[in-house]
Amino acid sequence: MTHNQKVGKWGEQAAADYLLTRGYEIAARNVRTPYGEIDLIAQKEDFTIFIEVKARTNSKFGPPEIAVTSRKQQHMLSCAEHYAQQKEIDHWQIDVIAVEEVDGKAEIVHFENAI
Repeated sequence: MTHNQKVGKWGEQAAADYLLTRGYEIAARNVRTPYGEIDLIAQKEDFTIFIEVKARTNSKFGPPEIAVTSRKQQHMLSCAEHYAQQKEIDHWQIDVIAVEEVDGKAEIVHFENAI
């Protein structure tokens, strides 16, 4: 496993833990679609939330959320639309969770309904 894969896995677990403490249920992880991968799919009340997780171990290249480019946003939207159509989901949104390691701990910023 590469360094980036380890950081990604760490970030996804930190994001999942964060969501669980806030009343979300994790429905799926790393779901592949013809348009790319959805990191996390969560449920809260009547909503399905598709979550893109961006993680960094330092701020050398800026905060994690700047990696969600317009191209990445389009991929995320296509993935979510495809999955929602396949599973007949009417109420959904796309969130972004930025995870950064600060003093050995995960610092999380949650951007709800980001796209």
